[in-house]
Amino acid sequence: MLARQRQDAILDRVRAAGGVRVTDLAAEFGVSDMTIRRDLETLHEQGLLAKVHGGATLTGPGSTDEPGFHAKSVRQSVEKAAIAARAAELVRPGAAIALSAGTTTAELARRLVDVPGLTVVTNSLPVAEILHAGGRPDQTVILTGGVRTPSDALVGPLAVEAIRSLHLDLLFLGVHGITERAGFTTPNLMEAETDRALVAAADGLVVLADHTKWGTVGISSIVGLAAADVLITDDRLAPEACRTLDEKVGELVIVPSTGRTTTEGTTQ
Repeated sequence: MLARQRQDAILDRVRAAGGVRVTDLAAEFGVSDMTIRRDLETLHEQGLLAKVHGGATLTGPGSTDEPGFHAKSVRQSVEKAAIAARAAELVRPGAAIALSAGTTTAELARRLVDVPGLTVVTNSLPVAEILHAGGRPDQTVILTGGVRTPSDALVGPLAVEAIRSLHLDLLFLGVHGITERAGFTTPNLMEAETDRALVAAADGLVVLADHTKWGTVGISSIVGLAAADVLITDDRLAPEACRTLDEKVGELVIVPSTGRTTTEGTTQ
């Protein structure tokens, strides 16, 4: 197991139990106490958990907590890559699509650089840079204006006004959290408004969210679960979450780390 995979697994243990012990983790993963302490230190520096004597506990962020783009980009990288690869299969040459801000949508952008004739509207500075640096000459990238957030999104009235005049085939939406009651949420009020404008401009909505987004609630709802035509997630999503989402969204697509894809409702 790679260090990054082990650290993701440690985070899952902390989220499930509220805290972990170094000795228990060392025994579970078959590594030394020192290796686990280094993992905890790495996760602590990224603000993902709090180190305590002999272990670590959950940090407990609030509904307005908004980590920076880099901090989020190192989380669940394997799952995000698998989700992005599956999402890229939905993009056709010559399409007009939107990519919202987010680290998973940035992963998707890396897989779209070779799609001919693509038009991409985005409020994400990283997404725009990826396509500008590596995209084809026949692609068009439209970056909205707006106020920059900690997650490198452009939001606010300028962004909303730019988006309202557009008509797009698909929106690929990254989200901060998902619950049955609140739907898809974000910790930034202006980003929620900008995301809603993107939803309104697109004929179809594809939500990209790894399993850790379930149960997390940002201060502002973007749209309800039923608004998603497709939700692409990974196979570490809890079974009860799978059942709820399968009932609410148009299509739930679960992408294992092996690269195989299953559609919820027939499996899991």
